[in-house]
Amino acid sequence: MASRLNLHEELCALLGTRNVYFQPPESVKLSYPCIVYSRVGADTEYADDKVYNMTYQYTVQIISRDPDYDLARVLAFHFPMCRFMRRFVVDNLYHDNLNLYY
Repeated sequence: MASRLNLHEELCALLGTRNVYFQPPESVKLSYPCIVYSRVGADTEYADDKVYNMTYQYTVQIISRDPDYDLARVLAFHFPMCRFMRRFVVDNLYHDNLNLYY
């Protein structure tokens, strides 16, 4: 659990606000720009028939009203195991999706 909380604090620091949400319910009103992330899997390494290491995979979505907002580049350089996946626009909100192992 501490690992996810550390990730949360790093994301807040990079965004520069507390508008970072972990698996928010639909009832939460988002403030933009923001980051919405959720855990979607894990990469498990085995040694001697036992779990040796587990790295969680998160989907990270950066949402902004500004088409030139480029926090995705900052995240990709900050986290060594981060990959930009795609960008799309919904209701004039720009969404950048990344996969992140942390």
